[in-house]
Amino acid sequence: MAVGKEIRTKISSIQSTQKITSAMEMVAASKMRRAQDRMELGKPYAQRMRAVVGHIANSTPEYRHAYMQEREVKRAGYIIVSTDRGLCGGLNINLFKAAIQSMKAMQDEGVEVELCLVGAKSAGFFASVGGNVTASVRDLGEEPALEDLIGGVKTMLDAYTDGRIDALYLASNEFVNTMTQSPEVEQLLPLKAEDSESLSHHWDYVYEPDARELLDALMVRYIESQVYQLLSHHWDYVYEPDARELLDALMVRYIESQVYQAVVENGACEQAARMIAMKNATDNAGELIEELQLVYNKARQAAITQELAEIVGGAAAIG
Repeated sequence: MAVGKEIRTKISSIQSTQKITSAMEMVAASKMRRAQDRMELGKPYAQRMRAVVGHIANSTPEYRHAYMQEREVKRAGYIIVSTDRGLCGGLNINLFKAAIQSMKAMQDEGVEVELCLVGAKSAGFFASVGGNVTASVRDLGEEPALEDLIGGVKTMLDAYTDGRIDALYLASNEFVNTMTQSPEVEQLLPLKAEDSESLSHHWDYVYEPDARELLDALMVRYIESQVYQLLSHHWDYVYEPDARELLDALMVRYIESQVYQAVVENGACEQAARMIAMKNATDNAGELIEELQLVYNKARQAAITQELAEIVGGAAAIG
């Protein structure tokens, strides 16, 4: 039963692989929870920083930082955040497709593109397909430190300040949920003013013809309108000691916070994608084992039937 022996060897090999993928699935699930915690801890800071800078970009302060000034785009920079390791499904490939699509649209308009690559997978990919890489950062680990990113980010910021690039984009994965990670390409520089419509509120009250209830509702509406005026986006900034120094530091800190948050969020995406990929691999291994076991049983049954037939035939010949 040489065929049966080969099948048993294959089954044993797949079972060993299944144990490995199952263990990797559990490890990825544990790491994903920790990565999600880091992502959630950093979100309030990044979102508030984005809101403050958006308001500044929408206002007319005494000093307009270079990051707020739009100019004709002749050269664009892309910071592409990928993973350092594989076995995470199509996470990186989908990101590269989105980034290349955005870059191709730029190049079709005659815009030159420079790249800052974060993660070993992006470095390997663009080394094979080609690209003008000006900075590369890798081996950030599961708990990335801002200090490890500053070098690559500063290269792109200096290029923007010196006029070597006219726009800066960030390509990374957004963590939607455990099952879904979406590649996103967003503009970092020049800063876009916040959409004032997204900050507006629309009150729609229906009052019943009761004096007490009507008065209560009117008072509530009055208080809400006063609070809304206090919290409206028409802020008055006072810069101390100097607007130029404060905004210079704030703009750099803003870009750093956005890139760092993207790296942390991409880490959560990586672990979620790896967990799903390993779960699918484990399930597929189980299905393949069942199919091979069925083939083995059929082969064994056929061999036994053949042996019985030979015995019966031999006995008949003797008799």
